[in-house]
Amino acid sequence: MMAEKIDLLVYNIGKLVTMQGVARARVGDEMQQVETIERGAVAIQNGKVVAVGEEIQVREQLKNKVFAAELDAKQKLVTPGLVDPHTHLVHGGSRENELDMKLKGVSYLDILAAGGGIHSTVQATRRATEEELYEKARKSLDIFMQYGATTVEVKSGYGLTLEDEWKQLKVAKRLQETHPVDLVSTFMGAHAVPTEYKGKSAEYVDKVINQMLPEIKTHSLAEFCDVFCEHGVFTVEESRQILLAAKEMGFRIKIHADEIVPMGGAQLAAELGCISAEHLLAATDEGLEAMSRQGVIGVCLPATSFNLRAPHARARKMIELGIPVALSTDYNPGSSPTESLQLVMTLGALNLNLTPEEILTAMTINAAYAINRGDTVGSLEVGKQADLVLYDAPNLAYLVYHFGINHVDTVIKDGQIVVSEGQKVS
Repeated sequence: MMAEKIDLLVYNIGKLVTMQGVARARVGDEMQQVETIERGAVAIQNGKVVAVGEEIQVREQLKNKVFAAELDAKQKLVTPGLVDPHTHLVHGGSRENELDMKLKGVSYLDILAAGGGIHSTVQATRRATEEELYEKARKSLDIFMQYGATTVEVKSGYGLTLEDEWKQLKVAKRLQETHPVDLVSTFMGAHAVPTEYKGKSAEYVDKVINQMLPEIKTHSLAEFCDVFCEHGVFTVEESRQILLAAKEMGFRIKIHADEIVPMGGAQLAAELGCISAEHLLAATDEGLEAMSRQGVIGVCLPATSFNLRAPHARARKMIELGIPVALSTDYNPGSSPTESLQLVMTLGALNLNLTPEEILTAMTINAAYAINRGDTVGSLEVGKQADLVLYDAPNLAYLVYHFGINHVDTVIKDGQIVVSEGQKVS
């Protein structure tokens, strides 16, 4: 009788950070408590983790099995695959033309009001074909993966018509089917009031609720619905109407809250039971306390603050209040044109005052729960997806401290090596 085969054993790991522990988003001191195993190993079968721990114990546990392949980690640091819970991956064009305006002190909302910002990207996205959007997004997704991301949320919101929102979400669906990285889609038709509805926001809100949401739901193009609740964009009441309608249709809901003006978006997130509230630069104590009471995850986007030269979200306050904190690139063509979660790690330390352990928690298990994937990704545990990153770094602190380069050597997604020596495996 032939011995059962194990697909892959990753061994000789210097430090293996598993993120095993609580089966929910971590809060408070839990974010600092990460399990690190010296001389570790991970065994993988059918795309899932079947054993994880000290190498000597894993080999003993599987002594009657045969390893079809073995990968020597050469004492590298290994973590779960990184999870990005907030991106605008699919879009047309870019907005480097706005850099000069930013340098001259023109604000984000002023650029938007003048027809730039989101409106500029909407026009470029509407003009682009589905194939053009697909190729552009695929290239960015390759970069995400090469920098360690294995699961990425992707929002629509640059179409603002049913046809063009559909186009964006179809591209995301194609990428989910063809690219190694897992995508989680969010409908964000309420990203801005389109220029053709200027002064008629109520009419556009009605269109989102009664035309767009039902079609997106019927064709299963998105799991989440998001709204940009902001001064000059959507009011708290308009956001409430859209999110309540989405919730009634079976969407999970999240919200861009209190990014620039303290509108009460954080309180609305708590009131409606949003899975997450995102940005939160201007969130009040009352808003954060409401989020804490309801267990709303706070998704902080330090690269956006850095690029806009804006104040940062109060991540330390959130942790003190017991809010689960996640981190994201907010990849988009205007306020955060970066696919590097490793850059966000450094900004999370220097500008949000988070420790390396808190940062990894925020980019793995908490980020996974922010997009309803905490039961399958975000930690290295038996039965979960075998998503691992091997870094050419000795420890977590070095990963955060040595910035401006890509530390990733190898990425394993669903048990398959998809990045080797920093390059995508064709």
